[in-house]
Amino acid sequence: MKSIFGTRLRNGVMASTLVAATLMTVVSVHAEDTAPAPRIGVRGAITALDGDALKVHTNRGEDLLINLTKDTQVRGVTLAQISDIKPGSYVGTAAVPLPDGTLKALEVHVFPPAMAGTGDGHRAFDLAKDSTMTNGSVGDLVTSNGRTMTVKYKGGEKTVVVPDDVPIVNLVPGDRNLLKPGVKIVMFAQKAADNSLNALSISAGENGITPPM
Repeated sequence: MKSIFGTRLRNGVMASTLVAATLMTVVSVHAEDTAPAPRIGVRGAITALDGDALKVHTNRGEDLLINLTKDTQVRGVTLAQISDIKPGSYVGTAAVPLPDGTLKALEVHVFPPAMAGTGDGHRAFDLAKDSTMTNGSVGDLVTSNGRTMTVKYKGGEKTVVVPDDVPIVNLVPGDRNLLKPGVKIVMFAQKAADNSLNALSISAGENGITPPM
């Protein structure tokens, strides 16, 4: 004969388990709802600017309407040379892996000293298949017998080969005056709750430059 106490105990355990499972589901759904939306890379040319509404024709043939906010960062992009990079310079480089474990740069952009530390680290990037982005301080730099540099970031470093034909640019402080029709830009945006796009940062080419990032 089963005891009433045993039945109540089992029922209590089952109820507690059900409540715990329900709470875990609610927490999981809430975490998904509150997780920040991923950044979206946008590359193309500005077609119009009306107040805070920026229109861009992308390299993929899309026409996008993107909102500027008070937090949108605008930077200028100017031409640079390998000689502008020194040991200690803070740079970013989109690159692809080589068989020996080094990276081959697709572009290099040099940050002004005030922006040192921006995006520090090594991560996947969307410029090309298997491309990465590495932001850090330049250690060793070789500009003869092949151009290579080490880029040191918190937690590691990468050796980067910089081919002669790879574009090198400076990132410089800018403002909305750079955002004019015809200007080539690289932008990172984020989807809002209503699926509109808000610009997080914009790198705008000066004097007809196409930002290579």
